[in-house]
Amino acid sequence: MQEQLLRQGSLTAAMVNTLIRTLDSSKTVETSKAIAVYAHKKVIGPTTKGQQKYIETMLANDLTFCIGPAGTGKTYLAVAIAVSMLKKKLIRRIVLARPAVEAGEKLGFLPGDLQAKVNPYLRPLFDAIEDMMDFTQMRKFTELDIIEIIPLAFMRGRTLNEAVIICDEAQNTSAMQMLMVLTRLGHGSKMIITGDITQIDLEPGQKSGMIEAIETLRRIKGIGYVELSQRDIVRHRLVQNIVQAYKKRAKAD
Repeated sequence: MQEQLLRQGSLTAAMVNTLIRTLDSSKTVETSKAIAVYAHKKVIGPTTKGQQKYIETMLANDLTFCIGPAGTGKTYLAVAIAVSMLKKKLIRRIVLARPAVEAGEKLGFLPGDLQAKVNPYLRPLFDAIEDMMDFTQMRKFTELDIIEIIPLAFMRGRTLNEAVIICDEAQNTSAMQMLMVLTRLGHGSKMIITGDITQIDLEPGQKSGMIEAIETLRRIKGIGYVELSQRDIVRHRLVQNIVQAYKKRAKAD
């Protein structure tokens, strides 16, 4: 099975029901429901039931919203889906974007020219891509704009056909920004909106565009919604405890 994945470089229906990765017993996903995504000579699959649902939802819908705390694989799995679809030639490009608000900093206040400003800010997206293809291939794809990793504002006025569009840290979008992003969706494209609604860095009193979009679009068919939790955290074991501790403190305050 694994050899077949490595040889084909793509996801098939037959593979959807087979678990590739040996999982920790506390986070085991039922074999009959597991999904694997092939990328960069390895298989990337869900390690929790929440992640499994997330992958299934992305594959089944053209627009998916995913909220959850840090370390749950929101961005990583979305990028894995995008890379898999690109390698299978189901799409022609990948567009990864973030709003220009991050932990109290705005892009305009970062040092250096545009490249110097954007690189540190978009580094997590580069990291995910680099884990799934070699540097030479990634550089070629970025030079040809097959893979674009850009600030959110650079999406304005575009219609993105045959693409996977990932809007990361979307909790920091305004309502107008979110509407702008959602209306970029073109023919043959998928869009994945990810964010952590407990970590909003907008100005006081400004409502998150991601929250407003979920509330507004909830009843529209064909849009997927997934909420990951602490149980889906797959980083260092301490991350889950850290998130839980801060959550308890916030409730106490």
